[in-house]
Amino acid sequence: VFAVDSVPAVFGVTENPLIVWSSNMFAILGLRSLYTILSKAAADLKYLEPAVALVLGFIGSKMIAEYFGNELPTIYSLVVVATLLGGGIILSIYEKNQESVEDVIIDVEENEN
Repeated sequence: VFAVDSVPAVFGVTENPLIVWSSNMFAILGLRSLYTILSKAAADLKYLEPAVALVLGFIGSKMIAEYFGNELPTIYSLVVVATLLGGGIILSIYEKNQESVEDVIIDVEENEN
C-alpha cells in the first residue's frame, strides 16, 4: 500500500512497463527505509505538501487530457514536476531563514534595551 499513489504519477510520465514496474519496486523498497527522513522533511518544509498536491493534480489532469487525445511530451511533465517540488522546497527554506533572521533581530533589539 505504501507506493500505491506513485502508480498514477509514473503513468503520467511514461507508459513503458519496465520503468513503471521498476520505479514502483524501488519506491516500495526505498521509501520504507526513508520514511522517517521524509516525515521529518515534510514537517520542516512547510510548502512541500502543497507542492506535492499540485504535482498530483497536474499528473491527474495530464492523464485526463491524454485520455481525450491531448499529448504532453515527457520532458514538459518532468519540468513541471521538478519546478513545483523545487519551488515548494525553496520557498519553505526561504521562509524558514526569514523567520530565523527575524528572531535574531528581535534578540538583538532586546539585548540593546
